[in-house]
Amino acid sequence: MPQSKRDYYEVLGVGRDASEAELKRAYRKLAKKYHPDVNPGDKTAEVKFKEVNEAYEILGDAQKKSRYDQFGFAGVDPNGFGGAGAGFGDFDFGGIGDIFETFFGGGAGFGRSSRGRSGPQKGGDLRYSLEISFEEAAFGAHREISISRHESCESCEGSGAKAGTSATTCKHCNGSGQVQYKQSTPFGQFVNVKTCDVCRGEGKVIADPCPACNGKGKKRKNVKISLDIPAGIDDGQTISMRGEGDPGSKGGPKGDLFVTIGVKPHPIFKRQGNDVVCEMPITFIQAALGAELEVPTLDGKVSYNMPEGTQTGSIFRLRGKGIPNLRGGGRGDQYVKVDIDVPKKLNEKQKELLREFADISGDDACEKRKNFFDKMKDALGM
Repeated sequence: MPQSKRDYYEVLGVGRDASEAELKRAYRKLAKKYHPDVNPGDKTAEVKFKEVNEAYEILGDAQKKSRYDQFGFAGVDPNGFGGAGAGFGDFDFGGIGDIFETFFGGGAGFGRSSRGRSGPQKGGDLRYSLEISFEEAAFGAHREISISRHESCESCEGSGAKAGTSATTCKHCNGSGQVQYKQSTPFGQFVNVKTCDVCRGEGKVIADPCPACNGKGKKRKNVKISLDIPAGIDDGQTISMRGEGDPGSKGGPKGDLFVTIGVKPHPIFKRQGNDVVCEMPITFIQAALGAELEVPTLDGKVSYNMPEGTQTGSIFRLRGKGIPNLRGGGRGDQYVKVDIDVPKKLNEKQKELLREFADISGDDACEKRKNFFDKMKDALGM
């Protein structure tokens, strides 16, 4: 593994004890900062974006994270034991592995086995963060996103060989991708199975590599993907798009794309499950006499007849004006909490009218106030 490669925790700017939520939060922040759409033509940002995605692809997966924490980059190297994660058969123990291979060989279950890599392999999964509006989360939306992924090379049609040529069967392993050799030990003779050093387990050799992809058969490209965001999705939820990840190898299926949704705060509404809550100021006159209020909802303004004598903090319910259920089956409700807006600046005429109202009404007009003073008299004997 190159020495210049940065520690994945350092890339995301978190400690090794970071929780899953902290890892996700750090990833979303950096992915948004370095996204190609935000930094068009910025090669440095593009490199950092790829680096952040690679780090979260490992640390965001519990199994890969565990291998990385224990063995470092070697634990998640697709060419090492981390690629298959199948147990001792795929582990590279370094010096210890050499001892196991010497005494037991591949047939004993220790050392390095190529069986897991000899057949078709699924392509790598990709992750993407997308920020949407409150309304888009509520009612769904259709968006087109741009991602960077590997695509089959057009020049060689994915073969890795230069146009007009083809790969040939490896003569060293006869196309099996593995070689066997016998080894004598103090415990007897054992048969060892190793990945072919000539073809690196591929079973084929490319004598004349494709210049467009350097014989890899794949090239990284920016591609646009249409995404349907379902109505009712919430902040932090992820949409899985099967087959939209990196291509597989040896005829294996493509990986998947996981799009994590971030919902922008709304200036008026707040979400509680599938319900919507908003606070609405009203005047003292409206509260006392009642009024027909014009209430904002996700569907537009609606009329609501507020009864007279409404107290501050009262909550009214508008059925079916909330968030649609993500799995179908109706919508939540909207709850409107009213708050009496007491005027701070009054002219002399207004003050005079209020004093006159107070003189006429007395405490009997204010039921809560009257009840309070009645209880105070009983409690204090006043």
